[in-house]
Amino acid sequence: MIRLLQPDLYVRSLCDIPLAHLKARGIRGLIIDLDNTVTEWGRATLDRGVRRWFADLKEEGIRACLVSNNRSGRVKKVADALGIPGISRAGKPRRRAFRQAMAVMETEASSTAVIGDQVFTDILGGNRLGLYTVLVMPINSREFIGTRMMRHVERLFTRHLPVADLSGYDKRP
Repeated sequence: MIRLLQPDLYVRSLCDIPLAHLKARGIRGLIIDLDNTVTEWGRATLDRGVRRWFADLKEEGIRACLVSNNRSGRVKKVADALGIPGISRAGKPRRRAFRQAMAVMETEASSTAVIGDQVFTDILGGNRLGLYTVLVMPINSREFIGTRMMRHVERLFTRHLPVADLSGYDKRP
């Protein structure tokens, strides 16, 4: 059970994940969480670095799909701004939305990664399907009250995880 809660990679932020690292692993599609991964919880605006990272994904031919437990209006707004599909009310860590995202991106488990800030939704859901999982540190401490409560339990797993040093990779392949 504990293995299902451990990410394959732990990084500070979405923008710290070099595309060369993903491509070297054979990743062609990314299932990406919204809140505190792409943007702050409750916010629909995107930082310049995040926009650039997503533009680089497209240039490299890596597909992406937002998968969030959040409501549809907010997910659609951010997904449209990034020019990618989005799945709302995903029910993570259930597998249905992860499978739906892979179908939309036309990828298999072996070529798909999950990127998110929560162990019990993003990492657990991805690991249940055998996907490559990347845990990012939350962008902000402001978040849904249920998430804040789960963070206390998450810290039991994350406090001993080493943050990956990917300095050997260029940001782009």
